[in-house]
Amino acid sequence: MAEQTLAFGVDPRRKERYSLRQSRYHALSEDVSRLATKAQKQGRRLSLLDIGVGSGVSRRYLDAQPGTQVIDYYGADLELQEWIYREDDWKQIYLGNLLEGYARIPDDSFDIVICEQVLEHLPDLQVPMETLARVLKPGGTMIVGVPVFPEGVHLLRKHLVPIFDSIHPWPKQRGHVQAFSARSFTRLLQQHADVEISSVRGFRVVSGGLLRPLENQRWWWRLNRRIGAAVPGLCIEIQVIARKPFPATIPISSVRKKLMPASRSVRRAA
Repeated sequence: MAEQTLAFGVDPRRKERYSLRQSRYHALSEDVSRLATKAQKQGRRLSLLDIGVGSGVSRRYLDAQPGTQVIDYYGADLELQEWIYREDDWKQIYLGNLLEGYARIPDDSFDIVICEQVLEHLPDLQVPMETLARVLKPGGTMIVGVPVFPEGVHLLRKHLVPIFDSIHPWPKQRGHVQAFSARSFTRLLQQHADVEISSVRGFRVVSGGLLRPLENQRWWWRLNRRIGAAVPGLCIEIQVIARKPFPATIPISSVRKKLMPASRSVRRAA
C-alpha cells in the first residue's frame, strides 16, 4: 500500500504535499513557533486561544513546530465537534456564540488569539472583533484569517449575490454572509478592535483544478507565498497579524517638565 501524503507532513485532510488551501495553517504555525521559542528562552509559558477551534486543525500544525510545547491551549466555538485533535490536552474549550462576546472569558487573558475562517460567517462584526481584542493581553499577537475578493468585486458579491439568491434560492444556504476585500477587512478590524496591524499576507492566488498537481512542488508553494506577501488583495484569502498595544502612559520626563515650572515659582515666592 502506498504511503499517504500529508499536507505539510501533518494534515491527512489534503493529499497535496504543499496544499495551498492549508498553507494558511502552516504560516500561522511558523509565527506562533517564533513567539513560543522566544518565550521558552525566557522561561515563560504562553496561553493561546483558538476561536472557531473546530476539529483543532490549527493545533495539528502547531504541534509540528519547535518551541510550541510551552503553549497552554484554549479553544472557543459555537458547539463541540464529535472529534477534536488532542481533545484531552486542551486547558478549556469555551462554548458559545462569538456574536454575544464570550462574556465568560476575562479581559486580557491570552498571549495569542487565532481566529481563522470564522468572521465571514457572521452577520455582524462589531462585537466579535471587539471580543478578539478584549481577550488578548496587551502586547499579545492576534492572527485573523478570512476569504477575500479583489477590490470592488467584493461589493458585487456583497450586494448582488443576495438579490440573485432571493430570486433563485439555492437548496443550501450560503455559509458566507460577509464579503471582504483585503482593504475593507483591515479597515473594519481597525475600526472595531483595539489592535495595531503588523502585516497582511495572502494565500491561494490560483489553486485547485488543473494546477492542483503543482501543489506537490515546494517551489510552487513558495512562489504563491511570495505573491501573497506582495499583493495579498489579489489572493483568495488573507491573514492579518496584529498586536494589542499596551495602555498609554505619561512619560516620566513629561511629568517632570510639567512639575518643574511650578516648583521654581514656589521657590521664587519663598
